Amino acid sequence: MNIESLIRTNIRTLKPYHSARQDFLSGILLDANENSFGSSLTVDGLSLNRYPDPYQRELRAVLAKMNSVSVENIFVGVGSDEVIDLLVRVFCEPKRDSVILLEPTYGMYRVAASIQDVQIRSCLLTNKFQIDCDAVKKAIDASTKLIFCCSPNNPTANLLRSEDILALCQLGAMVIVDEAYIDFAQVTSMGKQSLKHPNLVVLRTLSKAWGLAGIRLGYCVADPIVVSFMMKVKAPYNINVLTSRTALQALRNGEEVSRTIDSIVEERKWLSTILSAMSCIEHVFPSDANFILVRCKNATTLYEYLAAKEIIVRNRNTEPLLENCLRITVGTRQENEQLIRAMKEYCA
Repeated sequence: MNIESLIRTNIRTLKPYHSARQDFLSGILLDANENSFGSSLTVDGLSLNRYPDPYQRELRAVLAKMNSVSVENIFVGVGSDEVIDLLVRVFCEPKRDSVILLEPTYGMYRVAASIQDVQIRSCLLTNKFQIDCDAVKKAIDASTKLIFCCSPNNPTANLLRSEDILALCQLGAMVIVDEAYIDFAQVTSMGKQSLKHPNLVVLRTLSKAWGLAGIRLGYCVADPIVVSFMMKVKAPYNINVLTSRTALQALRNGEEVSRTIDSIVEERKWLSTILSAMSCIEHVFPSDANFILVRCKNATTLYEYLAAKEIIVRNRNTEPLLENCLRITVGTRQENEQLIRAMKEYCA
């Protein structure tokens, strides 16, 4: 399909800001009005007085190899949230275009669309938290530019069927698959599917399995045309030197991350089993993520009881299909035992 036809007209013709480091990263650098005398702070020998590589060449090369794609297929953002925001800005004309959300789902899709003044069309997941393809087909029209899919879905914790996602790719809009939690599902990412389906964009992050939420780094695997337009729209130096260095160091620790994932999955199984036996818990939903969704007899009362004991979970009670539901992150064994003790007291 013609991806460029989906991109906003003014973005297609946009002349992006040209930053100094796009041309030269080394030499006698007198072109960017940086502080040539150095930085007030030194960290790991980094030249913090210099602007970072605006193309993140080294980092994107590592991520490309990790995902078995080309560098041109990788865009790096300040967390997945920046990637989401840029996709809306690149594709959606304010007051004219629309996006489809498969709800309940991650709230930033709605926020990003609302900031851009883009119409939001909500399609509920089925009662098994899968895509209702017929509902999406009814909701989509020529104004629809993006369909957001979260898999494993936040907050329901389950994988969406890949065949349903690929079916959405036939509808003429961009399909965005957020795989923030895919490592805990221990299945293959859909990233390489973007090589076959140019309207498929797959979001990944270092915030979850890699344990780097504090550095704010996410990325997407997408068609080179999509990546090129996101590069045009992003802030000139969106990824700083410290974040890039930290990410590169972490990406060398794949074996350690795999062990951590295994530990979280085992802890998830243990916690799910304990929760299922509690009288105040009506249902524990299957999880492919690092969190568990549970249905309680009274979610708000239990949420407030736990918060009073400084045990913080997420109350999702007000969202569609999630009446009396709490979302609980899988903690360490010590944290989970404290949670269990508190809930047993509540249930007694």
